[in-house]
Amino acid sequence: MNTKQLQYFLTLTQTKSIAAAARALDIAQPSISQQVTNLEHELGVTLFERSFQGVELTKAGEKFEAYAA
Repeated sequence: MNTKQLQYFLTLTQTKSIAAAARALDIAQPSISQQVTNLEHELGVTLFERSFQGVELTKAGEKFEAYAA
């Protein structure tokens, strides 16, 4: 886990959209997706439920948000 992953995670929890998080961070959407996926693999949990409407934190994601904030 690194600070970039934490920053992306926290921005994504605030915006609830990969596209909006990418705009806020001024980076490409695939970068956020890849870093969050790497973080999920490292932690061994799914942090977000992804849909066409955006993302929502899972229970594990909510617990991690408390830790990361």
